[in-house]
Amino acid sequence: MFKCLEEGWGRLKVTAIIGNTQWQTAIWFDTKQDTYLLPLKAAVRKKECIELNKPLQVIVCV
Repeated sequence: MFKCLEEGWGRLKVTAIIGNTQWQTAIWFDTKQDTYLLPLKAAVRKKECIELNKPLQVIVCV
């Protein structure tokens, strides 16, 4: 879908937004799952009180 925008190793620069936290990051394409992965920094998880197995709204701007 975004292959033309990818850099090396399936990396795609994005802006991510969770709650009141916005940051510049990258997502990576996972060929095994055929989807992009967004790693979350510990600081973001802590600030936004993110818990395992709880619903989460994420906005990713390409």
